[in-house]
Amino acid sequence: MTMKTYSILAVCLVMSAGCSESASDAQGDPVPLAVEMAKMAPPFDIPAGAYKFDPNHARLTFVVAHMGLSNYQARFTDYEVKLDLDPVNPAASSVTVLINPASVKTDYSGDYKAGHADSPYESWDDDLSRSPNFFNSDVYPKIMFQSTKVEPTGSKSARITGDLTFLGKTLPVTLDTKVVGAVTKHPFGDFAAIGFEARGSIKRSDFGMSFMQGPNLLGDTVTIEFGGEFVKDIAPAHAE
Repeated sequence: MTMKTYSILAVCLVMSAGCSESASDAQGDPVPLAVEMAKMAPPFDIPAGAYKFDPNHARLTFVVAHMGLSNYQARFTDYEVKLDLDPVNPAASSVTVLINPASVKTDYSGDYKAGHADSPYESWDDDLSRSPNFFNSDVYPKIMFQSTKVEPTGSKSARITGDLTFLGKTLPVTLDTKVVGAVTKHPFGDFAAIGFEARGSIKRSDFGMSFMQGPNLLGDTVTIEFGGEFVKDIAPAHAE
């Protein structure tokens, strides 16, 4: 149902309020059904179409259990998210994510070479991204997620199912998402914007990564979290 349809429905109901049934508010006073219906509206009224990813206001992290002592977190710094949004019919929306696994960052502060004298890598980030034990980015330079189904679970939430291609395997993954906010006019430009968060998990062993998987070493379950902003992609006007 579009915003226009909601507005027409609300006007018709208000005009016929005298003959409509009534509800009761918290104080027991009758509240016309038309007034209650008039409050109905889509969760956000922004235009449909392609939305550009804003990498300056986003994060993409993953978390894995470490030695039974902590939940170790790292992040990617080079990735792209493509969003095709239909706010009236969210099920028609789609998301594509492309990640450069060589961009993994861990904030490791130790002397990597002193502790890994035989390693061919120069840093822990380099080891994690390039080693065949982990992301193996020299062989698999891209991680990709392509949505295949969007199921609304609330006025501002949805469950997104898609195909994750990682280490040469493609498997289905589900992400729980929620809209943080949306505006028809961005504070710093004449365009719509939306921000959302997504969270899901995978078993790294399903993709062939089982290094150090064992009691009190590295966990198998990896939790993935994303949060970011998108702005309406406005195509330039064609010169006449």
